[in-house]
Amino acid sequence: MSSFISNTIRFQNLLPAAPNSSSSSSTSLSSYCFPLKSISIKPTSTTFAGRVHVSSSYSSVADPPPSTMGDATADSTMDAVQRRLMFEDECILVDENDRVVGHDSKYNCHLMEKIENENLLHRAFSVFLFNSKYELLLQQRSATKVTFPLVWTNACCSHPLYRDSELIEENALGVRNAAQRKLFDELGISADDVPVDQFIPLGRILYKAPSDGKWGEHELDYLLFMVRDVSVHPNPDEVADIKYVNRDELKELLRKADAGEEGVKLSPWFRLVVDNFLLRWWDHVEKGTLHEAADMKTIHKL
Repeated sequence: MSSFISNTIRFQNLLPAAPNSSSSSSTSLSSYCFPLKSISIKPTSTTFAGRVHVSSSYSSVADPPPSTMGDATADSTMDAVQRRLMFEDECILVDENDRVVGHDSKYNCHLMEKIENENLLHRAFSVFLFNSKYELLLQQRSATKVTFPLVWTNACCSHPLYRDSELIEENALGVRNAAQRKLFDELGISADDVPVDQFIPLGRILYKAPSDGKWGEHELDYLLFMVRDVSVHPNPDEVADIKYVNRDELKELLRKADAGEEGVKLSPWFRLVVDNFLLRWWDHVEKGTLHEAADMKTIHKL
């Protein structure tokens, strides 16, 4: 991976055409749209690392905002892998009704300053993967993660990216494609082990959670369930540890987190799903009736 080059290069006409997106309905949230945000585009060539910043009127400018460059310099000690993902990954910006309104870097989408001041909201997913014994796979996030390092959470939590294959709205196919990609990236689970058509989207939640003074999450999160035995080979850049738990073992983990025992911490999105849905949905996992629990029309604001 080549280093970032400070000299800015002017590019013309590089903004991709905005894809068509269908509106998702919400039973409980007011409808409004955010304006398009400034975006960063980086060529994949290792010869240079030019950056283009495009305003909501699609006019390109040569120089990135000073705050972005300043943050990049200040974060020079960030883990190299996480830094690359922060600046190369383009998250999908949505409004509170899950309509696509633009895209921005993973870096910007997780800055609490931008979340609070610009109300940046991005699309995300959380995979809940059970084995044939109906045990839930958990991962402990690596120590080098920028947000919520070393917390325990569900099998995989990440973002669909602003690319054709992950923007497909029908039956949440774009999100399911992204989940398959990240299960391989983080846990080494092959695509054959987690076929896209086996993910069952059960619902969507909208939440905001600070990680520390600088970083945080503001996500519209798709909850994807699957029951399947898989071969797991964790990527140490992403995952510190894994384990399968049954219901009683999960309840014990919750107790330890609440009591502050053994340094156990849980991700905020995982805890929200556990407290509001998981134990009830676990019944459907065991009965093979997950489709009966699905409600993709409601966006739960938690």
